[in-house]
Amino acid sequence: MMITTSEQSIQDSSGLSAKAKALFELMKFRLSALVTFSGVIGFCLGAPHVIWTDVLLFAIAALAITGSANTINQIFEKDLDKLMKRTCDRPLPTGRLTVNEAIIWAVFLGVLATAILVLFFNIRAAALALFSLVLYGFVYTRLKRVGSVAVLVGAFPGAFPPMIGWIAATNHFGLEPGILFAIQFFWQFPHFWAIAWVLDDEYKKAGFNLLPSQGGKDLNTAIQIMINALLLIPIGWLPYKLGMTGINSAFIATVFGVLFLAQTFHLMRKCNDRTALQLMFGSFAYLPIVQIAFLLDKV
Repeated sequence: MMITTSEQSIQDSSGLSAKAKALFELMKFRLSALVTFSGVIGFCLGAPHVIWTDVLLFAIAALAITGSANTINQIFEKDLDKLMKRTCDRPLPTGRLTVNEAIIWAVFLGVLATAILVLFFNIRAAALALFSLVLYGFVYTRLKRVGSVAVLVGAFPGAFPPMIGWIAATNHFGLEPGILFAIQFFWQFPHFWAIAWVLDDEYKKAGFNLLPSQGGKDLNTAIQIMINALLLIPIGWLPYKLGMTGINSAFIATVFGVLFLAQTFHLMRKCNDRTALQLMFGSFAYLPIVQIAFLLDKV
């Protein structure tokens, strides 16, 4: 049967729409949006005056560089993603996109982000963003099958966004962006290990061993999660001590730090998936609440 021009046009349009949707999925938009949010917080904390066009440009760059890193991660793990129920429907395992298409998309996003950071902000922010991309996409991804050292390596690019934001706004390093980095760095261990605890069986199908204890979901892992959550309490006061924020946000950081720590003690007592899941949701609440408090209390 002959296909008319209009029918062909509809099919082409449908195919392009499906490709666009798959490319969007490669970015892991929800995850990228959370990373972008923390970067924007750092930018607004560092900027003497918030100019919303600059915030928008930085957000686009942050979203693009994170999307590029997430795409690279999925290119390397396309065969492993087939083994896990949580990831088997992604664009590469299902064949909705080819590896070459994913590579072109990753390069495009990386170049777009770098161009925005260089042209509208500064070379330091661009260099740190590129370093973060390489560390996440090419190093952390490769280490995930080695062991929990991957979590340590991955915590660095995971904690860079607020630092990159501050540097994009100020064009200099210092204690202030270092503290923003430290808060997000130590937060990632209880956050990621709670996720790894809940998804441990799935991860093992792909050969990922990301929990810190050889015993896996045990008291030793829970203790290491607790230690990192404990460190967040004193670090949460440092923005106030450096004059970055006021006393109100320091109290908010302390209150939510204590609540977060209490969840880790609960995990130590129970050592089960349910308490790990509760801790995971607690980690999702802690970071944005504390970062928003810092921004609203900016001196």
